[in-house]
Amino acid sequence: MIGAGPAGLMAAETLAAAGHRVTIAEAKPSPGRKVLMAGKSGLNLTKSEPAETFLGAYAEAADWLEPMLEAFGPEEVQGWARGLGQDVFTGSAGRVFPVAMKASPLLRAWLARLQGYGVTLHGRWRWQGWDGADCLFETPGGARRVSPHATVLAMGGASWARLGSDGAWAPLLAAAGAGLDPFAPANVGLRVDWSRHMEQHFGMPVKSVALLADGQVHRGEFVLSRRGLEGSGIYAVSRPAREGVPIWIDLLPDWSPAKLAERLARPRGKLSLSNYLRRALRLDPVKLALLREFGGPLPEGPALAALLKALPLRHAGPRPLDEAISVAGGVRQDAVDAQLMLKCRPGTFAAGEMLDWEAPTGGYLLTACLATGRWAGQGADAWLAQGGPG
Repeated sequence: MIGAGPAGLMAAETLAAAGHRVTIAEAKPSPGRKVLMAGKSGLNLTKSEPAETFLGAYAEAADWLEPMLEAFGPEEVQGWARGLGQDVFTGSAGRVFPVAMKASPLLRAWLARLQGYGVTLHGRWRWQGWDGADCLFETPGGARRVSPHATVLAMGGASWARLGSDGAWAPLLAAAGAGLDPFAPANVGLRVDWSRHMEQHFGMPVKSVALLADGQVHRGEFVLSRRGLEGSGIYAVSRPAREGVPIWIDLLPDWSPAKLAERLARPRGKLSLSNYLRRALRLDPVKLALLREFGGPLPEGPALAALLKALPLRHAGPRPLDEAISVAGGVRQDAVDAQLMLKCRPGTFAAGEMLDWEAPTGGYLLTACLATGRWAGQGADAWLAQGGPG
């Protein structure tokens, strides 16, 4: 097992529970670093919603992931967490969290379970590729060579390198003949070259708005920062933004066009346009600043009403890959078989964010990592039962 994130730990659990001797090699000093970071603000384990809706979040990868998510989806994730002694609850919008609202208790219980199965975990073991059938590692004790009967690769994507997902494995797999798609940032902020007058609003949230992209409406807030726009609302549209699809902001999503037109038809008198909009529409200073930044010079009448409902979000592309919460790209579907075994390396399986799929935040990422880790572990177990490398 190479990688001690959620996919790797789940693959290890699956194989160890089946009676196999399992060793995990982790490049960082300790396991689960990205999970621990995600859990600082409440570990979103999964999403409680109809199966078709949940599966649809994975877009074109839905058909590929469907059997894995059917076998280990939201209900199974919740049952698994409870089995580790971590009660869960369903919060707003169906998001499921541990009652503890932290990742550390769950991770400790999980590692204790693996230890009980006899799993060995090595930290600071960085994978260097293969030499024939052997896996090569750089370790604190020098170079090591290991001859596994089966291997599950679960080294993450290429975001948050400081936590272990640096994508350094990609050239090694490409050299071995695995089909890869290039990495691209997902669930990431957008760069904006702000005018100087926007500086006073940095750090301020923009609430009660909707973002429109490619015919879809996404409700969610975001934050203005010196570097651009960040937050869940922006992450929801980071893929269309990355692909060059225009993004629009509805500053008043709860107002009908008729209500907006009626308010804007009221006499302005001697009020400045900013004060008029603040009084008539209750626009706060941040929304007013965005309106002027992306829509100025401001029109009046029907054109202003249209702008308030569809303000163009002008940006300079996504933030860098290492700042992304997750990534697109990685091992393509056609590079693995139905059990996630690499076609170019029999006995070697891939799982988690190494695979080429992407999904929004909200529990989808972690669920798919757990599901693919379990699926790869089961695949490795079946392959070994059929005779493995012999």
